Amino acid sequence: MKRYMIIGCGARSYMYLKAITTTFSRQAELVALCDLNPHRLSLAQEAVRRATGVGADEAIPGGGPADFEDLIRKCSVDTVIVTTMDRTHDEYIVRAMEAGCDVIVEKPLTVDARRLARIEEVRQRTGRSIRVTFNYRYAPRNSVIRELLQVRRAIGAIKSVHFEWLLDTVHGADYFRRWHRDKKNSGGLLVHKATHHFDLMNWWLADQPETVYASGALVYYGRENAEARGITRFPDRGTGADPADHYTLDLSRDNELKQMYLEAEKYDGYRRDEHVFGHYISIEDDLSVLVRYRGGTRMTYHLTAYSPWEGFRIAFNGDAGRLEYTVVEKTTVSGSDDDRGRSDAAADEGPLEEVTIRLLPLSGKVEEITPPGTNEIGHGGGDRRMLQDIFDPNREEDPLGRAADHTAGIYSIAVGIAGNMSLAREVPVAISEVVGR
Repeated sequence: MKRYMIIGCGARSYMYLKAITTTFSRQAELVALCDLNPHRLSLAQEAVRRATGVGADEAIPGGGPADFEDLIRKCSVDTVIVTTMDRTHDEYIVRAMEAGCDVIVEKPLTVDARRLARIEEVRQRTGRSIRVTFNYRYAPRNSVIRELLQVRRAIGAIKSVHFEWLLDTVHGADYFRRWHRDKKNSGGLLVHKATHHFDLMNWWLADQPETVYASGALVYYGRENAEARGITRFPDRGTGADPADHYTLDLSRDNELKQMYLEAEKYDGYRRDEHVFGHYISIEDDLSVLVRYRGGTRMTYHLTAYSPWEGFRIAFNGDAGRLEYTVVEKTTVSGSDDDRGRSDAAADEGPLEEVTIRLLPLSGKVEEITPPGTNEIGHGGGDRRMLQDIFDPNREEDPLGRAADHTAGIYSIAVGIAGNMSLAREVPVAISEVVGR
């Protein structure tokens, strides 16, 4: 039985906490928690206590960043799960590996080339393993695309791809309330969000990116853009603001958000409910990227973070046909993006998503494909399958290769990092400049 520690007790950590303490409690053991905010740490300790049924005097060991190595040693930790702010991923990945642990890290692996080089040097020196959790790979609908392209070779050699990802003004806006709005924390949406999309494309194509050119700007969110559209009233924050304002998030109106964020502010000063039309936003909300792959495929990618609907449209063009793939996703809890189960709260209101897959051969009939598990909750059923793949030692072999190692993590963020470099320089950037090879 492997022994795990979680560093970073924010919302995303609860997916792993719940999985280890309930579904996979016979295969895995959560032995320690770590967070710089003592209030969030105590909430996570209480969640573990409730899940495991232990007494109040048997709380799982926990501490702050200064206690990290001591917790690893005293609790005999095998693997550290990193769910902290993106710009701190490298710090805890490196410290965990140097303390003798393997690492599971939330995407993105890190946010820039300097931090990536640091991780790689320590990984090679220590021989420890790093796994990046790309749950989108595990969604059945996305697995069907991998099978069509790489197993059936249904459209032959892939020559070009057009990939459009849309975030609506519920989900998309939330990146402009949180710490993500500062690019030094998140790498911007090209790194934090699009790492999912670039990983999917690398996996679908079974190829690695070679060159990236990007263009983008902040065109919708932010004070100046709002003023240009005639908006004149800007609350200091969402909590206590006019509830009719679609763009505010009032932490006091939701007990879980109130506990995790509002009541924790006095310990670290972090405000979860900044206004999306406020000052000091350094990330883009509209981005275009052109990627050339080693095998010759070219991809055009566009990310919009202020769309009326959420989802994506992809067209793969091959020398034997075309594959069209559209997913309309539905967001649920306004602005929370909370992964403790609430993000799927609207599952009973109707289909979670609408999926269309069309295979158009150059000769022959068009094939309409219905993927399994279309309306499963948790990123299209990806969360459940990924957690089983991580924590169940008796899992079946996966011919699709959905587990993402450090190399997959590197090349997924390499596109976003190179994209940020291209934005700054206004020229194409070679991936080799990011990955050093």
